[in-house]
Amino acid sequence: MSGSVWLPPGARLDTLPAVPRRRTAPGWAAPDPIDELADRLEDFVAAAVHPDEIAALLESDGMSDDRIRTAYGVKDSFALAEELYVRVDRRHPEPEGPVHDPWQIGLLGCLVRGVVFALPGLAYVLLSTATLPLLAAALTGWTWNQGLSHRAYAWLGLGDRTAARRCLLIGAPVGALLGALSALAVTGPTDPGALAFATGQSLYLGAATVLLVMGRERALLAALLPMAAGAAVTPVLHIPPLLRYALLLGSLLAVVTLAACPQGRGELRERPRRTGSRPPVMGPPLPASFPYALFGLGSGILVLDTALKSAPGAVALTLSMGAAEWLLYRFRSAGLAELRSTGTPGAFRRATALMVARCLTCYLAVLTALALAGAALWPASPHLAGPRLTGLLLLGVVVWTGLLLQSFGAILSAAAVTCAAALAHTLLLLRGAPEWTGPAVYGVAAAVQVALVCALLGRATAHR
Repeated sequence: MSGSVWLPPGARLDTLPAVPRRRTAPGWAAPDPIDELADRLEDFVAAAVHPDEIAALLESDGMSDDRIRTAYGVKDSFALAEELYVRVDRRHPEPEGPVHDPWQIGLLGCLVRGVVFALPGLAYVLLSTATLPLLAAALTGWTWNQGLSHRAYAWLGLGDRTAARRCLLIGAPVGALLGALSALAVTGPTDPGALAFATGQSLYLGAATVLLVMGRERALLAALLPMAAGAAVTPVLHIPPLLRYALLLGSLLAVVTLAACPQGRGELRERPRRTGSRPPVMGPPLPASFPYALFGLGSGILVLDTALKSAPGAVALTLSMGAAEWLLYRFRSAGLAELRSTGTPGAFRRATALMVARCLTCYLAVLTALALAGAALWPASPHLAGPRLTGLLLLGVVVWTGLLLQSFGAILSAAAVTCAAALAHTLLLLRGAPEWTGPAVYGVAAAVQVALVCALLGRATAHR
């Protein structure tokens, strides 16, 4: 009947009916909040190689440890990340379209850079002079220009090419002046010929740094060809001293001119002025470049120690830098591929160790071939075998693993090991230690750096 209200038996008119409640089925329990979070973040958690990646996501979402303890009943973000990692099966969905790999690079460009690194050594064939001031200027230049390169590359990473070039155009002359002053401090004004050669060497190192950082290695190669051609025919033909000076000065002037001139139209054009709402881009801090300079100093000392024992070995080590650079890019590219295909942290560590072994094997094979070829073409040099060849290969391991650590930002470790090895080897040489002590020092340094590479780069987060 319309307007009537049905009441259960025994109920009074002033009693409201009870609100119906959901009945709980036997065995039913409230949903686990961690499972709900795992369902919500399933795609990201399934693609994670290590729980630290999940912890980073949780912290970026603003989840504090107090909130995590209250909502999920675990200690902190790392504990919650481990729970999520365990509850979600590994799955690495392939991205749509071609996979972006920023580490793809051509072999030819790297080989050209290796040749460019070695060609300046031919200048010593055209002009013989005192060795000590040249060594002092070279070490000063390598140290300064390594730190300068880091600062310029940091500006390039920030997208400010003009600031990078300005940094180089200011820093390169300062480095050349420091190199000339170091040669003057060693030799004094009594040997003007050696001082002039050391000054020219310092100018070249600064100008070549500008061209290499700005990616103009082919222009640098073209500028060095006349000097290289003259040095190549010197053992066969007698070149007058005046022509030798002309070849050296011509190549030096060409390199300095190329470094001082813009690469193309508008390269030195001023950047658009920033508006008041856009904060200025902060440049790289100065102390961050010091470890790179120390790494350059340590590596330079080790290479010079090798040159004093075996000139073909030093030439082979310099030429091999092209292959070393290409293998560094191959390692970085393979690391990205392993991130997409590896399912567990242990598997990724094993894959990383295998990649290191493969790259080192390829590099040492190239270094051995170059060293043996150089020894065959340089019959007057000391025989490159036994301890010398072993020391050269171990030094190659130190240099390549140091460059690898540097490319991942672990420059403090690389600089510490390299400088310690350079100091120990130099002290042993000054004390007249036996020849086998060199390979022993290199072997210890190589073992330490290989262990650092496997420990630091075996983590997936290092490759992100």
